[in-house]
Amino acid sequence: MPTALITGASAGIGAEFARQLAGRGYDVVLVARTRETLEKVAAQVRGAHGVEAHVLPADLGDAAQRRTVEQWLADNPVDLLVNNAGFGLNGAFADVPVERLNEQLEVNVTAVMRLTHAALPGMIRRRSGAIVNVSSFAGFFPAAGAAYGATKAWVTAFSEGLAASLAGTGIRVLALAPGFTRTEFHDRAGDQDRGPRWMWLNADRVVRECLADLDRGKGVSVPGKRWKALLALVRLLPPPARRWVGAKVATQRGRT
Repeated sequence: MPTALITGASAGIGAEFARQLAGRGYDVVLVARTRETLEKVAAQVRGAHGVEAHVLPADLGDAAQRRTVEQWLADNPVDLLVNNAGFGLNGAFADVPVERLNEQLEVNVTAVMRLTHAALPGMIRRRSGAIVNVSSFAGFFPAAGAAYGATKAWVTAFSEGLAASLAGTGIRVLALAPGFTRTEFHDRAGDQDRGPRWMWLNADRVVRECLADLDRGKGVSVPGKRWKALLALVRLLPPPARRWVGAKVATQRGRT
């Protein structure tokens, strides 16, 4: 039976990945900071799908705790790695404590790089496997949130570059770049009332479309027809116009 390790698996998109992958017959390994919430998700997927569900509590912003997950991946090759953990911060860049900005960088960027590096050798030996890195639509115009947008731009670029370097190895790499999705992430960031209602997606759809895109061999997944259309429009804009739009979004959201 295939195995998937999912970070940020206690709620939102991460928990939905656990449910849908379990429905596809994957055993799952769930990573997040809080054991209690992980155990609830694990019990749910075991009961619903009869798969194995293990919990691996770790704060990926902490180097020592992150190393325990890296070592687990080195010792236990997985068929699918989902780097979902990440967070945004409220406030202007200059007003946010630099320690919090560094923590965001550690979770959104360093953890993605290091866990991917730990998982790849086993996949390369077997010439099979897949990696899904959860980015964000904000990564297409990082001016929408200085530090956060920049971290997500890195995730998308990293995923595309890695996919190119692994061509012919049997390993698939996909960056998932969702727009507004109704999860605890946006609740914590205070974004739940931002933007028109028709632009919001639910986690079920985001994950379902992502896995379908992974099956089709796509390198980037942007769930939702409206978000795909918006991306096509954004890409037509010259860089100064794209930066202007991003700055307007950042001002409205108050995010970094």
